[in-house]
Amino acid sequence: MKKHLLIPLASLALASLPFAALAATDAPAVSTDGMQLVEKDSRGSIYADPGVDWTVYSKIMLDDATVAFRKNWQRDQNRNRAARVRTSDVERIKSDLATLFDEVFVEELTAKGGFEIVDQAGPDVLRITPHIVDLDIYAPDVSSSFNNRSYTDSSGRMTLKLEMYDSETGDLIAAASDRRESPTRGYAQWTTKVSNKADARRMLQKWAEGLRVRLTEATGK
Repeated sequence: MKKHLLIPLASLALASLPFAALAATDAPAVSTDGMQLVEKDSRGSIYADPGVDWTVYSKIMLDDATVAFRKNWQRDQNRNRAARVRTSDVERIKSDLATLFDEVFVEELTAKGGFEIVDQAGPDVLRITPHIVDLDIYAPDVSSSFNNRSYTDSSGRMTLKLEMYDSETGDLIAAASDRRESPTRGYAQWTTKVSNKADARRMLQKWAEGLRVRLTEATGK
């Protein structure tokens, strides 16, 4: 039976969504790409093409994730800290997060979801293009001659945007985004490169699990 992504996505609580377009309460009913609004709240909204048969997709082409910090993040970090965040630090963090994204999502979609990851388009291939935006690391651990420590009760926040395409036609069939912040501990803790990476992994894992569950439901796997 023909299945649509609208059904499994529409039943979700947006508070735990791995999907949504931009967080906006006035999201239009139809996107500029002709997709229909499935659901929305103050955190975000979901758009999808209601005419897509998701059961045809058994393979995934996962593009490399792009990563962008929130506006003026580097400038703001360097205002009141002895250990300056250099452009090389920014690029390293972006590269490391993109690599971690690929590691977490490939593992979740293949080992648990049963999808095959491929690098060629085909009639049974769903192409997913991820963008991490508004990345805000509260206390980045950068190399410095200063013996300083940063203490925070949360490591940071970021937004994941996903665009899903039919790989063969190039048609955009779903668009989603979710803003997530690492849990607030309620107390300050020494923030290090290791703790930042661990928190980032947990956030990515939540998104990966959500994507795997929704795609499994939609494709009938």
